[in-house]
Amino acid sequence: MLQARRIVVKVGSSSLTTATGGLDADRVDALVDVLAKAHERGTDAGPVEIVLVSSGAIAAGLSPLGLEKRPSDLARQQAAASVGQGLLVARYTASFARYGLRVGQVLLTADDASRRAHYRNAYRTLEQLLAMGAVPVVNENDTVATAEIRFGDNDRLAALVAHLVRADLLVLLSDVDGLYDGDPSKPGTSRIAEVHGPDDLAGVEIGSAGKAGVGTGGMVTKVEAARIATGAGIPVILTAARHAAAALAGRDTGTLFHRTGRRAADRLLWLEHASSPRGAITLDAGAVAAVVERRTSLLPAGVTGVEGDFAAGDPVDLLDENGHIVARGLVNFDARELPRLLGRSTRDLARELGPAYEREVVHRDDLVVLTG
Repeated sequence: MLQARRIVVKVGSSSLTTATGGLDADRVDALVDVLAKAHERGTDAGPVEIVLVSSGAIAAGLSPLGLEKRPSDLARQQAAASVGQGLLVARYTASFARYGLRVGQVLLTADDASRRAHYRNAYRTLEQLLAMGAVPVVNENDTVATAEIRFGDNDRLAALVAHLVRADLLVLLSDVDGLYDGDPSKPGTSRIAEVHGPDDLAGVEIGSAGKAGVGTGGMVTKVEAARIATGAGIPVILTAARHAAAALAGRDTGTLFHRTGRRAADRLLWLEHASSPRGAITLDAGAVAAVVERRTSLLPAGVTGVEGDFAAGDPVDLLDENGHIVARGLVNFDARELPRLLGRSTRDLARELGPAYEREVVHRDDLVVLTG
């Protein structure tokens, strides 16, 4: 772990704010102290690059807006995020400035992740910030994100960002010092020091959101984030914010999730884990075999049905004849265009409708198989 050159660190709302809402400047400064010193210490190969995925915008906006707790309706959440995001980044900017480090704000929605051009732009921005010695501070764009285009929690966002920037390590900081084999508040439970795969979690009772009431996640989302990252070849440390220095120094703390897979194709990981389907396309048996087993593109000839109101470029689920989801992909046609293309060859379509229709419904480069 000491040789991790690029580290994504995610910190939750409860580790940055007071119980009543509003930023806790001392907590923010304590976290920045750890991150800045890790950056300065570096490794044998050079400085450590830090990407910070930070929750806290909505929580920071509660007190200034006179809200006693996180609102349940989307409009007031967005308003709180609008006020709080500025306060959060200003606090980070001032705190990192004590070490001569600049901060760059990067706000993302799931829509940015699954669309090809948006994804490349996010990658280039983060890479350039790191190349110029800045610390990217990433958060979900809560001021505009709706239910259809939300990541849902910053744990999952952090796992996907770690993959995007090709991180060597993901550190998830919380108010709990690791994963336990039961409720950590009850006697008889113990910390799980290492997880090598799903079998190590068999029978483990994983809790939901904590008591602070300012965040959206919990241990469930952290374990899911660890599964995403480790499956893509990135080890994960889950520990309490107060143990951040130990985690970044490679000392034994929290729970270490070992790699379980290799790096996946960039956008396909985001398509699988960050996109919300806008509709569904039903395939015949031959098309299912072609997509799932031979990993080919989906052609109009294999489509038997269309559901939903989607536009070209939107994510859609691909269903077998029994309605089971077998894949997800970015569709090349609007929902209203597809019905007249069903079951027809691209050659016939091009002859009748023009060369623009001699293309795949979903190209294999924009498709991820979810079964088999």
